[in-house]
Amino acid sequence: MDEDVERMLRDAMHRSRKSFKETLNTALRNGLGGKSIPARGKKFTVDALPLGLRSGIDPTSFNKLADELESDTFLAKNRRPKRR
Repeated sequence: MDEDVERMLRDAMHRSRKSFKETLNTALRNGLGGKSIPARGKKFTVDALPLGLRSGIDPTSFNKLADELESDTFLAKNRRPKRR
């Protein structure tokens, strides 16, 4: 079997999720019988919905929270140990 034919057969196996034997037999039947290969199905898409924020969450307070976390981290890194 030529390399390009093997590659096409393996691609068809992957797409159809069928075994080598099933894919080869289908390809031979289609090729020798003059049947056209069925078209691919409709492409799968996900329609995302905008969910927004939960009630009670103030989006303007996110910057305040980030500032507080940054301040806490800075203080923790730069805190001098207490002398005895």
